[in-house]
Amino acid sequence: MNCDKCGESISTGEECRYLNQTLCEDCYIRIVDRAKTCDVAATHAAKKHRAALGQRGTEGLTELQKNICRFVEEQGKATREEIAGKFQLTDFEMEKQFAVLRHCEVLKATKEKGRVYIVPF
Repeated sequence: MNCDKCGESISTGEECRYLNQTLCEDCYIRIVDRAKTCDVAATHAAKKHRAALGQRGTEGLTELQKNICRFVEEQGKATREEIAGKFQLTDFEMEKQFAVLRHCEVLKATKEKGRVYIVPF
């Protein structure tokens, strides 16, 4: 059988069912584990955790997250597509990374002339 979303072959017993769709594990996770960038509880928890560890700015972030921050700061602003292209990230990976950076209040999104940009917080 094949995944209804990506078309990849799925071994019997490995399929996931979601809203009348047969999905591979990767597609299922992408659907049910969407990154929530505007999550008040996650932002509060990240701020408290970082403060308790004495972390500020990009301290405590992964190298990828630090590189994304550096890229945005150098550019002044960047679209999700520009960041994803620069670091070869899928949309799913980009959203996960941005959610962490937003919760840590390092980067945020802003809209200019109908386009959404990622900018320093």
